[in-house]
Amino acid sequence: MYYEKLSQETENKILYDRTHGTLPRVAFISPLALRRDKDHDQATILRSAFVRDAEKILHCPYYNRYADKTQVFSFYKNDDITRRALHVQLVSRIARTIGKALCLNSDLIEAISLGHDIGHTPFGHKGESFLDELYFSQTGRHFSHNIHSVRVLDKIFPLNLTLQTLNGIASHDGEMELERYTPRPVRSFAEFDSLIESCYADKANIKKLIPDTLEGCVVRISDIIAYLGKDRQDAERLEIDENDIFDDGAIGKHNSEIINNMTVNIVEHSYGKRYIKMDEAHFSALKKAKSDNYEQIYRSKEVEALLESTVRPMMQELYHKLLHDLINENLSSPIFTHHFSVVDKPYYKRELPYRETEPNQIVVDYIASMTDDYFVDLHSHFFPKSNLQIKYKGYFD
Repeated sequence: MYYEKLSQETENKILYDRTHGTLPRVAFISPLALRRDKDHDQATILRSAFVRDAEKILHCPYYNRYADKTQVFSFYKNDDITRRALHVQLVSRIARTIGKALCLNSDLIEAISLGHDIGHTPFGHKGESFLDELYFSQTGRHFSHNIHSVRVLDKIFPLNLTLQTLNGIASHDGEMELERYTPRPVRSFAEFDSLIESCYADKANIKKLIPDTLEGCVVRISDIIAYLGKDRQDAERLEIDENDIFDDGAIGKHNSEIINNMTVNIVEHSYGKRYIKMDEAHFSALKKAKSDNYEQIYRSKEVEALLESTVRPMMQELYHKLLHDLINENLSSPIFTHHFSVVDKPYYKRELPYRETEPNQIVVDYIASMTDDYFVDLHSHFFPKSNLQIKYKGYFD
């Protein structure tokens, strides 16, 4: 294994700046944070604007559900593989390490990191794709997890988060890597809301979202760093693939190498700059490593076939059953007893009562909120004689 270090020149520069009080002034300044309701959740000496955001996210009812949402490997009962609860912590840790070295706002980085996947569906990106198809077929609108994460924290639970945190969450998409990330300022909630709405209308607009702070840029690249090597670790543990099938490159092939070498390279090329950058060799290696992960891990024909033959039809049945119960006001249905009971609380300040939300959107909100196990149990509750069954691979299989 090979672990890079900062150049002596960059290390000396950082040490000099820390000693002489000449640190780069590139962080987003907390007093400039914008909220929809400016009269509430004001910063204090103890709790800055973004500390408040991070705490609100941690206490959001859906935060608990990270613990049983699949990251990649859906059909295994194994506590040693990564769920989204761990993933968001890894993103936060990597991003704060980079952010501290670059003199950025660590509290803003933490808030974006903790909230970035809170809108993710059960069964990972395939679950997201299936729900998008259903929602689009009914409404002509699209579903994507990063946009839905904003909806969770801004609409389903109107937590009055800052524009900077919400924008970082919306534009975090770690599926799109860039060699250089330069922030694109978003000046108002009106502008932000217009960007979000455009993503419901056309998924291509998601690729146009760019973080409006350096902190958001750091989270975006850290999302890739966090899953790239960790997914390889999990695949090796589950004996899906051996680690030595991956090529060595500028970033290495093992999780610890990837995290260290990407962190070092980003700090080396971004310190004191108003952008986040890696060099060409590391960017090429990052793209190659990500492509290898897709080929060797994510696009397993066996796993994809199982998702298509089970989760897709199960989600179709759940979607239409829940929509029927909602429209016909079947108050004994879990969409009332489980979903509304969590979401529809009088202390949440809304422009309109949640129950006046368009029915398909409510169904989408509910399904997206589910953990993998809850999804399976709910399907069994509604369709006890169904032939659709998910067989998990246990510890001793």
